Amino acid sequence: MDFAITSYQQSLYDSALRFSQEVLDKGAATRLSKHAFDKQLWQKAAEFGFAGLPIDEMYCGSGLNVQNTMLMVEALGKGSRDLGLAFSMCAHLFACVMPLARFGSTYLKQTYLEALSTGGMIAANAATEPTAGSDIYAMAATAKKVDGGYLLNGQKTFITNAPVADVFIVYAKTAPEFGFMGVSCFLVEKSAAGLSVGANHPKDCLSTCPWSDVFFDDVFVPETHLIGSEGAGGAIFHDSMIWEKGCLFALFAGALERIVESTIEYAKERKQFKKRIGHFQSVSNRIIDMKLRLEQCKLMLYRAGWKYDQGLDAEMDIAMSKMLISDYAVQSALDAIQTFGGSAMDREMGIIRQLLDVLPSRTFSGTNDIQREIIARKLGLRSA
Repeated sequence: MDFAITSYQQSLYDSALRFSQEVLDKGAATRLSKHAFDKQLWQKAAEFGFAGLPIDEMYCGSGLNVQNTMLMVEALGKGSRDLGLAFSMCAHLFACVMPLARFGSTYLKQTYLEALSTGGMIAANAATEPTAGSDIYAMAATAKKVDGGYLLNGQKTFITNAPVADVFIVYAKTAPEFGFMGVSCFLVEKSAAGLSVGANHPKDCLSTCPWSDVFFDDVFVPETHLIGSEGAGGAIFHDSMIWEKGCLFALFAGALERIVESTIEYAKERKQFKKRIGHFQSVSNRIIDMKLRLEQCKLMLYRAGWKYDQGLDAEMDIAMSKMLISDYAVQSALDAIQTFGGSAMDREMGIIRQLLDVLPSRTFSGTNDIQREIIARKLGLRSA
């Protein structure tokens, strides 16, 4: 058992942290106050490499394994307060680019993958529907086979990046009677006739990350734009969620470390009763608990990544990691607020913002309730 990271891994982390602090964090307070998505900054992050971390170098990606991808994303979460922009990038990569890279045809990869890996295109994953969230395979969207392709109809909701996306990875039923096995996956360009994108819905968390509804009205999708085989959409979606839960949540591990460090710094400076508040046991114990949570999250995250890279079954480890990071990030943000006291209410301090940005991590990529179902199934307590 070797817990040390290599000099190469350290250099990856350091370069990502430096870029996040010096480039992505610049002007973050203004963007957050305006709930503004900065496309130029998103593209700078993509050009740095964040849009193609695990993508093969032949498509202008970095070819990183899961562990190294996690380290880069963790640095992104620690280095920039604009977690919405980072979340937008991660949703693009793990829920859209990875399915295309892993299951797309040579034609699709040659046509789209380089642009998606370098920032030339932004992608959105269109799976969730008004009545199909956790029960994702209850989706109502259909793709009817016609000469040369499919006619796509339906509505998708809460679609991250939809207002700024160039392409959509869309899941729809090609054989509704077969449930999970009747779902297929498609790549659809925004310019396709019959595709319309709703207005951006403002939100209080991850506010710089745009999202909206997407509507499909007899959208013709060429057969060449089917990802994988017909009926493979369920398996493709499942695979993409393993990548998303595994790597995207490194972002929140990084954010958790930023919360811990800012709280320690404040406790060393703030004085009450002629003492630094960190000297009071109630405060120091709270911060110690935050530090313990952080280290548990990192150990669980890295082990899950290592198991995936070794070709081992990492699904349960990834589900546990997702749960741990999201629950602990929320609790530590609450503890930070308790430590900062009245100062936490100051918008410029950004402490409440930290809580708001980590809160939805318990809901997306499969709620923590769903993760418990996955763990129960892997433990043999549920049927497959």
